[in-house]
Amino acid sequence: MAKQGKAVLCRELNKPVVVETVEIESPRRDEVMIKMTACGVCHSDLSATNGTIPFPPPLVLGHEASGVIEEVGEGVTDLQVGQTVVVSWIPMCGQCRYCTQGRPALCDMGARASLTLPDGTGRIQDANGKPVHHFAGVAVMAEYATLHRDNVIPIEEGIPASSAALVGCAVMTGVGAALNTVKVEPGSTVAVLGAGGIGLNAIQGAALAGAKTIIAVDMEDKKLEFARSFGATHTVNPGSDGEAVAKVREIVPTGVDYAFECIGLPATILQAYNCVGKGGTACVVGVSKATDNVTLSTFSMPFSEKILTGSMYGSARPRIDFPRLLDLYRAGKLKLDELVTATYSIDQAPQAFEDLQSGTNARGVIVFDA
Repeated sequence: MAKQGKAVLCRELNKPVVVETVEIESPRRDEVMIKMTACGVCHSDLSATNGTIPFPPPLVLGHEASGVIEEVGEGVTDLQVGQTVVVSWIPMCGQCRYCTQGRPALCDMGARASLTLPDGTGRIQDANGKPVHHFAGVAVMAEYATLHRDNVIPIEEGIPASSAALVGCAVMTGVGAALNTVKVEPGSTVAVLGAGGIGLNAIQGAALAGAKTIIAVDMEDKKLEFARSFGATHTVNPGSDGEAVAKVREIVPTGVDYAFECIGLPATILQAYNCVGKGGTACVVGVSKATDNVTLSTFSMPFSEKILTGSMYGSARPRIDFPRLLDLYRAGKLKLDELVTATYSIDQAPQAFEDLQSGTNARGVIVFDA
């Protein structure tokens, strides 16, 4: 049956988020309803509130979450009520050309389910009975959410909800960019531009891969402190240390083997490319505005054989990668608990977004029933 619960909404662009009571429709065929336990406050959610990600309000935010299955719809036989799950914000159909090529993060269904469930319809109404969009097709910054079964990944019990939630975006995106997308090699050199939630996990991924030099670049000294605790061997603050590319090339004069841009700005994308030496790879993980462009010197490209690529969701294969990441966590090789530097109740969501914008946290998490 339908549930009423609190949710965090973007009602107007460039305005603070609001907390409202909404109604969540019961699951239809191949869907489940989740009682959410924790939801990370991600920069992508903030980008939806300021128009960087062009989703129209009203919009229930949230895409990085954990929870417990409350109800299953018709046809769902492999998920059970009471099961602990992490949300994957791309529904991976398993049938399109990308899924069958082993690249499900590029699934065609994801583009069709950015504001609704995959069938093109929504499951959320506000207090006036008006429909509300689903951010990234999941809308999990809410006490309840109804999702397609392909967005739900079962996990073992016993992992703190706030830590498990982060596997659904920040950890998968950052670690996956290093391990899956560019496949950082042991003994290599790496620069990570932007030491927020994604960047810290790109650093973790590079460290897991055995990189010998990992340079974190950020304008905030506090974030650079976090970066060292997650595996950075060097830090650069362009505001006080000097221009980013020059400082990186002081540390690695020939240029790094890999650079990860985890901010989403044309200037830092260009910096990442220029940090890389011959034969290296610059990987864009941050999301820019749709109108942004980067200009490169094409003359140098054939002589340097440098690669400029992107990474979507850490080239995720959630049913494989989520359990593997949690295995690394249980083995003490992947830091999750340390990423969570503040927790909030759902009513404190506006403060959580303020703290996100000011760079206060490695990751803030809304914990339900807190």
